[in-house]
Formats: sequence, structure tokens, C-alpha cells
Amino acid sequence: MSRGPRRKRRIAVVTGTRADYGLLRSPMSAIRDHPRLTLQVVACGMHLLRKFGTTVKDIERDGFSIDARIPMQRGDDSSIDQAGGLGRGVGKIAAFLDEANTDIVVVLGDRIEAMAGALAAVTTGKVLAHIHGGDAAQGDFDDSLRHAISKLAHVHLTATSDATKRLRRMGEASGRIHQVGAPGIDRIREILADSDPRNSDTTCGTGLQPVAATGSKRVRHGALIVQHASGRSARRERATMRVLLDCVQCAGLSRTIIYPNSDRGHAGVIAAIEAHARRFDRAEVRVVRSLPRDAYLRALIDADVLVGNSSSGIIESSTAGTPAVDIGDRQRGRLKCGPSVIHAEETAESIRQALAVALRTRPRCSRRSVYGDGHAGPRIADVLADLPLDAGLQKKTWA
Repeated sequence: MSRGPRRKRRIAVVTGTRADYGLLRSPMSAIRDHPRLTLQVVACGMHLLRKFGTTVKDIERDGFSIDARIPMQRGDDSSIDQAGGLGRGVGKIAAFLDEANTDIVVVLGDRIEAMAGALAAVTTGKVLAHIHGGDAAQGDFDDSLRHAISKLAHVHLTATSDATKRLRRMGEASGRIHQVGAPGIDRIREILADSDPRNSDTTCGTGLQPVAATGSKRVRHGALIVQHASGRSARRERATMRVLLDCVQCAGLSRTIIYPNSDRGHAGVIAAIEAHARRFDRAEVRVVRSLPRDAYLRALIDADVLVGNSSSGIIESSTAGTPAVDIGDRQRGRLKCGPSVIHAEETAESIRQALAVALRTRPRCSRRSVYGDGHAGPRIADVLADLPLDAGLQKKTWA
């Protein structure tokens, strides 16, 4: 008697922000296209907030069906909103996972949306897979959330050898850890390859072409600015953002400024952005609440410099061929993607000096970085398809 075809594994990917979706898009595509997997998309958190661009539309625009929309934060600038959002997320995501008969839940990083997905997974008896576990970013409380998720996770999909070693020191068994690379690099590689295959070995420049020059001077196209709040008061965050913007303006660069995420203190960052934009015309300052992933990556590739405290500067900038000025402590302790990532303290003098160094450099695009070779998505799908979904996988012990 012949058996019917084996049921595809149901993989729920939880995404809460434009940032984690940009990194998850490659694994989501690979899961959707895998012959043994079925993708379930859970959109929550910032994706559903108009204040931050209603970025769930970006997911739909990319051709993904949304299986669940889970409201979490209300978007006001308070720690209570974050705590309340976490509680709402856990309950509602858990209800979806139970009803949808999910097999494996995938979360990325360290935000409360990932924590909500992780808690919902383990409390409903699902296998939890964690992307970017083992990273370190000591300047923000999210770092503790990342490590808490790692202790909940049954499977680790790490980006670097440093992250793999850190998880082992945390007591995670080697057999649970799969070093796949950073999925955020995957799409950058594709864009560069589609534009000009030679970019894999040459300096990446504006418009996906080698940097134009007039005499000995490089033609400049401006700064891409992504600065998030770090959980401090709105007043403190506003003051920091004002200094940052003034320094970039004094460097003679036009500015494309993207709204911050919803972390506490974001109202101060937004207030500084809007005040700055009112002082200059749109030819010099462009403010956007969010950018679709491809548009963001092209802006990153085109920019003379990325400025702020986004993980994009730490992980993706050198692959895009763009120097980055990393400001403040939000990414402290995180492995830099290359020497073109220049750190600055939150002072005008430090930012000016870092900008001067960054604008003299242009990293070379290479086929590999410390964060992998741009094929993380397919590797993640293969790991999820081959996992032994038995009782032993969910019974964790200290290694």
C-alpha cells in the first residue's frame, strides 16, 4: 500500500518592522519556493502603524500573502506601550500558530516583536528557529532580548563565526547551531550582480557604477541617515539627532533621512528631523517614513556615506560599497563588516572627524564578508526542511 505525499512543513515567519522584513525577505522567498515547505507570514508591530509608513504594504507589494496581522504597539512614545504591545503580541500570535497548525516559527534579531513570536512559539509547543542569535549589541536593552530568545530557541541560524562561538559559550549545543550568514546581504549581491557583474571585484559607486570623478574630486550624492532612539528620553534623543544633522549639513552633503523605529525616545528623533527639514528645501533634504527594501538598498549603494546607528551600517554597508559612520553606543560590541565602518561618539567634534574619514574612503565590494556570501536565505530554508521534528529537538539541555 503506497503512502500519499508527505505534508509540507508549515513555517511561520514573524516580522514586525521594515528592518527585520528587509533581512527576512530572502529566507521568506526561499521558504515559499522550497518543495517541502509552506510559508506563513505573520505581520505585526510597526508594520501596522501609519506613523511609521504602514510597511505591511511592502510585504504585499513583494508578492507575499499575509496570513496574520497582529496589532501590538499603539505608536505612542512610552515604555508602557512597548510592554503592552509585547503582551498583546504573545497572545495573538500564539492563537494564530495554534489555529494554523504551524510546525516551525522563525524570528530574527532582538526586538519585542521577535520576543513575542518566540514566547508564542514555545508556549504553544512549536519549534523555534532564531536568525542572528549570538550577535552582540551592548548599547541597547534589546541585546538582552536577543540572548533571551537564544535560550528559548531550539535552532540557531547564525550570521558569523563570532556569533556561533558566543552561543556555544552560552551553553547552546553545537548540533543546534547552523552558520548560514546574514540574510540582509543576499539582495545586495543580487542588485549589484544584475547591474554589473564586475562590481563583485571593483569599487562600488554611485548609480551602481564606479564612482564618477571630476579632476581629483569624487562627485558626491549625499548622505543616507538612519538614526534610531536608544531608549532614552525624547529630549536627549532630539539633541543627539540635531547634532548629527547639523554635522552632515556642514559637510556639504544632501540628506535622505528615514524615520526611526518605534523604540522609546523616537518622538525626539522625529522632532529633530522635522525641524531640520523645515530649514532646507527638498533638493537638499528628503524625509521619508520608510523605504521599500530595494529602494533602501539602492539608496545605500548610491550614498556617499551612511550615517546613524542602524545595524545596516554595521552588517551591510561594506557589501554595498558605502562607508558608514556609526554613532553612539547602540551597536557597541557588534562585529563590524569592514574597516570602512567608522565609530563616532555623540559629539559634534567626533561626528565631524568620522565623516571626514568616511568621505575619503570607498570600500571595495567583494564576494564575501564576515557576514557571509549572500546565500543565507536558501541555506535557512534547507535547514528548516531537514530538521528532525522529534521530541528531542524541543528538549534542551546545557551543553
